[in-house]
Amino acid sequence: MTNLNAVDPAAVAQEAHLEGADVVIGKSTIIFRRFMRNKTAVAGLVIFLALTIFSFVGGWFTTWDKETIDPFNIGMPPSADHYLGTSQAGIDLYAMTVEGTRISILIGLIVGLVSVLIAAVYGCTMAYFGGKVDKTMLFILEALIMMPALLVVAVATSSGGGSTIKQNLPSWLLLIVVLLVFSWMGTARLIRSMSMSLMQRDFVKAAQYMGVPPRRIVWRHLVPNIGSLLVLDITRGVTGAILAEVAFSFIGIGIKIPDVSLGVLIGQATSQVQTFPWMFWVPLTVMFLLTGSLAMMNDGLRDAFDPSSGSGGKAKRKNRAGMVKR
Repeated sequence: MTNLNAVDPAAVAQEAHLEGADVVIGKSTIIFRRFMRNKTAVAGLVIFLALTIFSFVGGWFTTWDKETIDPFNIGMPPSADHYLGTSQAGIDLYAMTVEGTRISILIGLIVGLVSVLIAAVYGCTMAYFGGKVDKTMLFILEALIMMPALLVVAVATSSGGGSTIKQNLPSWLLLIVVLLVFSWMGTARLIRSMSMSLMQRDFVKAAQYMGVPPRRIVWRHLVPNIGSLLVLDITRGVTGAILAEVAFSFIGIGIKIPDVSLGVLIGQATSQVQTFPWMFWVPLTVMFLLTGSLAMMNDGLRDAFDPSSGSGGKAKRKNRAGMVKR
């Protein structure tokens, strides 16, 4: 497997030279430009941003909401009054899709970002202190990995085991909490192994000899050197959280009515796909667009961080006359 953090100095120098004559360009700028030259990755970014904007402002373009029933249009296909049709209960599908997309994106972003942050702190702490601290934290990590996630989600969100909690938390927020418990552990193990190799580097040992506090060493030396892994894990974490929400809600142990998500809409329409096909295909298409765009972004980020990859294209070079050359 290619080490994304092992930057080839010759490749970076060549890239910087092509980007501009006699101009020193930072690594982050080069990564950004390589990502933007990847048309597939940019298309994924545009689709994801468009769906995110749609989920927050899409409700302004309709007078219906996810709770209002239209008794004169029950189970009707898309029309001028109901852009995406109505459900078998007479609720506007467009309004429910906007709400469901927003909830699914929020779950994905929160779980993806927070789980990577927890994994980075936990894994780097294990690698830095080592010894008994590492063994104890590793034991806790292994114990959490062995817990059955499906069973815990079912108990936490059921009407019996989670009834007390559900009085204070909406079902989607409760699902975020449960997903956060299980979504960071694999990344933490990988970060621990990478950070243990970084602990043998001279710059980390020099910081220790100079008396730099452990917290600063972790945040200033360990975390930045595994930044590419963290960025890629964020996109994978967002995708995994969205798919987990859809899967749990589909089988009835995730988000519960009156809250709406893509998984809830897909699960409700599965048994009636022949009668009300728009109720099934609309949320399913949105889910595919969400996860597909994130996959395209992840591939683009991986190629942008890898200096040996040619998927990001080549930079354009300007001669002294101002003409662009390849």
